[in-house]
Amino acid sequence: MVHTAPAWPEPAPLDPLTAPVPQYGTGSLADLLPTITAGQGLRELATGMDLAPADRACVFLIDGLGWELLRAHPQEAPFLTSLLGSSFNGTGRPLTAGFPATTATSLASVGTGLPPGAHGLAGYTCEDPATGALMNQLRWRPWTDPYVWQPHPTVFQLADAAGIHTCQVSAPDFEHTPLTKVALSGGTFHGRLSGEERMDLAAEQLAAGDRSLVYTYYSEVDGKGHRYGVDSDAWRGQLMYVDRLAQRLAEQLPPRSALYITADHGMIDIPFDPESRIDFDEDWELGAGVRLLGGEARARHVYAHPGAAADVLAIWREVLGEQMWVAGREEAIAAGWFGPHVDDRVRGRIGDVVAVAHADMAVIASEREPGESSMVGLHGSMTPSEQLVPLLEVRT
Repeated sequence: MVHTAPAWPEPAPLDPLTAPVPQYGTGSLADLLPTITAGQGLRELATGMDLAPADRACVFLIDGLGWELLRAHPQEAPFLTSLLGSSFNGTGRPLTAGFPATTATSLASVGTGLPPGAHGLAGYTCEDPATGALMNQLRWRPWTDPYVWQPHPTVFQLADAAGIHTCQVSAPDFEHTPLTKVALSGGTFHGRLSGEERMDLAAEQLAAGDRSLVYTYYSEVDGKGHRYGVDSDAWRGQLMYVDRLAQRLAEQLPPRSALYITADHGMIDIPFDPESRIDFDEDWELGAGVRLLGGEARARHVYAHPGAAADVLAIWREVLGEQMWVAGREEAIAAGWFGPHVDDRVRGRIGDVVAVAHADMAVIASEREPGESSMVGLHGSMTPSEQLVPLLEVRT
């Protein structure tokens, strides 16, 4: 009798339609300020999110503090942990950041109240279709007219025009950046160096109007995570510090106030080995037909040479399809990754191929992106570690 080996099926690539799309319209960062200001009388911005109204509202955004990271560190963050049950209007659930889960995109979503497909900051780096250059939307390089790149008014501008006392309290260096102009401007900017000064001034500004909208920000949880990883003492020290800052602000809230503590994305540590970090600059197969590599290590925009988009999609699916959701531009748009609608001016900024990490891996580029490729903690994708963010609440 002849015995034949069983025919094992070829592994199938991940279906892009199985990617967990952010909850645009009901539970994403883009819905937060429109919902808050609707409760203050600016109802034309309202979305499907539900929050109890408050005359005075403060949003404290902690860069990089994902939902899963917070839940995993109760000892380092006892105050924030005590508020987990308050998240998302007392449901104890998180928000979704939006795609990609990266700072420039998320801050634009927060400030404009629009998903990425509308505000247009569709990644860490994206091609500018007008020039063919790769545009870094965090550092704003090369220079591009901010109000052409993102023409929509911010919620802060609309709130200020409606008579709501509106301000931002952040590091002085952020006051004149293009990202602040297009995402967070409106009302008055107050620059303060220390976290304690920001918390104290945010509370003062909250009390300065019968209706107030105050935004404050802290960046170093994200900074330490990138440099040392979220499994480092340096990162845990930052979490301990920001926990004290949040409590300091909460204890100073004036009457009729709501404090919302949220984040722009989470983070995941990726090991430094060839299986976990695939180097685009050393992989001839992934580079075939590729004109520009954009996005970031766990959320790639891939721009093909003319006529090569189908081949690039096929190659990336073949090589990475078990580890990443790999979609063509139109597939990603139709799946709703960037929101329910993508403006015409934004479509060309999205890669011919969009590759999004599902596994604990990354596509780095050691020569093109040496700094980014050396980071320990990464983000950008739609996994729960990166996508879910808290919406903790304190009311007076």
